[in-house]
Amino acid sequence: MRIWSLHPKYLDAKGLVALWRETLLAKHVIEGKTKGYKNHPQLDRFKKCKSPVAAINHYLLDNYKEAVHRGYNFDRKKIDLKGKRTKLKVNNKQLNYEVEHLMRKLKARDSKKHKQTKTIKTFEAHPLFKIVKGDIEDWEVISDAK
Repeated sequence: MRIWSLHPKYLDAKGLVALWRETLLAKHVIEGKTKGYKNHPQLDRFKKCKSPVAAINHYLLDNYKEAVHRGYNFDRKKIDLKGKRTKLKVNNKQLNYEVEHLMRKLKARDSKKHKQTKTIKTFEAHPLFKIVKGDIEDWEVISDAK
């Protein structure tokens, strides 16, 4: 499971669809509607906030907006925005790690998106996140494939 801290605009088509699917699974986990993935470390940042269900739904909303912008047909009814929007924190080194990870994925599966993305100097975080100074998150599984 990869719940990106990066803005979804950087993802290729395959990545955006996977993010949607995996975040819906994460939403079900946080809502207590599944038995699997209950202790997945990437969900910790949502679970630690005041309203985890609202946070994951707002995360989904931003992914949905990116999908609509691209002309995709994601189901808006799967998002429940009853709770207040909040900002979660993401460490700058975590974001940098995710950029490197994404670039490896794009190079392998979408050369056009890779070429567009590698010219970007400063990457934005997903709209749900505020960037703060810090190391790679404890929950990250470090891949040394370069």
